[in-house]
Amino acid sequence: MSDHENSHPDVDSGQGAPRLHRFDDEERRPHRDPRDAAEVDFDAVNDANHYALFAVYRLAAPLPPLEDTRRRLVGESTHFIDVSEVTTRGWYDVSGFRSDADLMVWWLDDDPEKLQDANHRLRASALGRYLEPVWSCMGLHTPAEFNRKHIPACFGGVAPRDWCMVYPFVRSYEWYLLPAEERSRIMAAHGRNGFAKYPDVKGSTLSAFGMSDYEWVLGFEADSLDRLEGVIHHQRHTEARLHVRVDTPFYTGCRVSPHEWAERQPRA
Repeated sequence: MSDHENSHPDVDSGQGAPRLHRFDDEERRPHRDPRDAAEVDFDAVNDANHYALFAVYRLAAPLPPLEDTRRRLVGESTHFIDVSEVTTRGWYDVSGFRSDADLMVWWLDDDPEKLQDANHRLRASALGRYLEPVWSCMGLHTPAEFNRKHIPACFGGVAPRDWCMVYPFVRSYEWYLLPAEERSRIMAAHGRNGFAKYPDVKGSTLSAFGMSDYEWVLGFEADSLDRLEGVIHHQRHTEARLHVRVDTPFYTGCRVSPHEWAERQPRA
């Protein structure tokens, strides 16, 4: 994986830095996972711009038949992408979940142009000649309206998990006209209904206003696929569902290295 993988954001030790806050939403995170940062500077995360790009591709042609050729192709391509210096949250094998997609890559950076550069570099690489873009969405972290300590997992010191599910959504026209207290009540119930039973699922909710046809884009991560299915399934039984106009497409897959992904693909 990329040398920059898992490096964003840096979690300060707290020495000579702004006061760090421990996660206190214990209803959602009752057990601290040792893979994740125990402390995060929420103000630092909320006061800066943090972007993510989800890019989905399909395999447009079989990869070369020789293993050495494939390894060289992937190695040269990932090195070319790494020049962009973005953080690679993960490469995901999304084959089989949909008929139109085989690969999803999740990149992070504070500069959206660097995310575009990473995407350009993948498409211009040797591997990119075998790929065709299917879907992409850029998102920006904006402070949560009702609780500034609810920050995206991908920017909050949470390590990537083995499975990832990404989808966009658009709220109802009425949603933004509801009183803030009503929206807060609805969203609190929505979160409890899903995450009370699945606290191990990590969510990254990002604003996509003006950057795509969507208002928000979500990335959910878990150690197994059934956990992702479960949290989404349980959140269907909430009042918040009455205020959603669009919440597709879904792209779901397991996290793999670029070489692992290539070895799973058809060959000429």
